Parts: sequence; C-alpha cells; structure tokens
Amino acid sequence: MPDQTIVEAILLGILEGLTEFIPVSSTGHILLAGHFLGFQSTGKAFEVLIQLGAIAAILTVYAARLRQMVIDLPHDRATQRFVIGILIAFFPAMVIGAAAYNIIKAVLFETPLLICIMLVLGGIVLLWVDRWAKEPRYDDITQFPLPVYFKIGLFQCLSMVPGTSRSGATIVGGLLLGADKRAAAEFSFFLAMPTMAGAFAYDLYKNYNLLTTADVKIIGAGFIAAFVAALFVVRRLLAYVSRRGYSLFGWWRIFVGTVGMVTLLLLG
Repeated sequence: MPDQTIVEAILLGILEGLTEFIPVSSTGHILLAGHFLGFQSTGKAFEVLIQLGAIAAILTVYAARLRQMVIDLPHDRATQRFVIGILIAFFPAMVIGAAAYNIIKAVLFETPLLICIMLVLGGIVLLWVDRWAKEPRYDDITQFPLPVYFKIGLFQCLSMVPGTSRSGATIVGGLLLGADKRAAAEFSFFLAMPTMAGAFAYDLYKNYNLLTTADVKIIGAGFIAAFVAALFVVRRLLAYVSRRGYSLFGWWRIFVGTVGMVTLLLLG
C-alpha cells in the first residue's frame, strides 16, 4: 500500500470527523475531495465505513448519558418514550436506504456535479431556516411529540442524496417543526447513532467479501482520524450553535459547492 494512500485516508478521515455532525455534508466533502485527489476505494466502502469513527466519538462524549438511559430504560417511561422516538425517526431511513442502496452508491456517489449543486442549495435553505424558522416550541429532545420524531426522520431521508447532509436535513427538519437550535443539533446527534451504525453494518455486509488487507488498512487509518476530529467537533458544536446559529455553515456550503462546480467545469 503506497504511503500516499494512507496519507490521503488520514486527510479524508479528518474531513469526515470535522464535517459529520455539522450541517455541511461530510459525504459530499469526502466524495469531492476524493474525486480531486484521485482517491479510489473498493465499492465506495471507505466513505461509509470510516463513519464508525464518528459514531465512536459521539458514543464517547455521551457515554454517561447513554449508560444512564440503559439503566433507566426498563422502568422509566420518559426514557422508554425517547428511545421509541429515536427508533421512529430512524425507521424511514432504514427502509429507504436499503431499498435505494444500489442507486445511491452506483449513481449518486459518482456524480460530483450533483454534490456541488446540493451543497449550494442546502446552504441557501440553511441560511433561510436559520433566520426565519418559527418560534421554538421544544427545547428538550426527550419531549418531542412522536409525530415530530417521525417527520424529522423523513427529513433525514433527503440526505441520501450526497451533498444534502444527514445532520443538515435533520437539523432543518427540527427547526421547521419547532425545535430550538440546540435541541435540533442534539437530536441530530442521537439520531446519528442508529442511522450511521445501520449504514456501516449494511455497507460492510455488502462489501466485506471485496475488501482486501490494503483496504482494511486505509479504512483503519480513516477511522482513527475521523474519531479524533469528530471528538473535537461534538464537544463544541452545541455551545456554538446556541450562540451563533447555523449561518456560518450555510455560507460554507455555498462556498464549497461553488468552488467545486467551477473546478469541475474547468478541469472536468
């Protein structure tokens, strides 16, 4: 395995960790960066499997709270209701993601211009929602009405088009449905756990017989880099969006998408 490939895997892993939980589309960033770097992964598995590093980061940050939820789950109705809400929100992505897997990986992942367009459009939507979202009604993620959990799950399905952003779709959905900015981001964290774990498991099932020892090495390098970078982001994001909102991420999306489109037009 060439050293340069390991270096590229680490860079892409850092990019994954920095962008997974902010509404800018980690997959879109990684696919575009990989396209311009000439990085190729078997079955596009690297781009999905290194998300396990981001999952590990959020499990680390929320370890105490998750442990308490496990303890309370058998007897506490509020905890039971919240877990049901997460599962309700996860259900649409589970069904649609499995059904559309081949189209997502073989067509959408291979269309960098589409990714750039979705980055720009998503940035415009994020700027609009950040400024004009309705007065928040919910500031506690455990107290959303069950239909709100389901509707946020439907918004999450939009992220199957790379460049849309899983966290961006769920955050926009939460804001439009009455969550405040902090609660929208925090619920996106919790919904990421089953969604990303499910995507990891399903992609590994689809590609494990194709992966070589060299593939495992670059995935491992990307995993470690993603874990460290995501740990940094998760520990700071909620405080940031509570104070500043999401406009910075909207402008960043527009910038990256525009630069990507211009570069594609100039270089192909």
